[in-house]
Amino acid sequence: MRRLERTRTIPRVDDQAVWSIVCFNVRPGYRRRGIVTALLAGALEYAHAHGAVGLDAYPTDPQGTRRNAAFSYTGFTSMFEAAGFRRVIETASHADRLPRWLMRLDLERA
Repeated sequence: MRRLERTRTIPRVDDQAVWSIVCFNVRPGYRRRGIVTALLAGALEYAHAHGAVGLDAYPTDPQGTRRNAAFSYTGFTSMFEAAGFRRVIETASHADRLPRWLMRLDLERA
């Protein structure tokens, strides 16, 4: 994704050819029903079946607070951690005054 290649706020941490999960879009009225968790599970299954070596994601850590849905489109760290992702680095990118984390799931080991 060209935008990720050029960004100054989310660093590239290595030369692995990982896939990226950049956002989830769930219509108001359907949020907080587990849809994003199901979408993430589907993305993991698809990436694994198509030979991805790993996945990066860029969520925020809400630190126990409720956040504005307009800034939640990249997901939250807890959801990715539950799926096996690990925090790699806190980035300079922010949403709703919270830093985004670069998180990774290595599929070769998953």
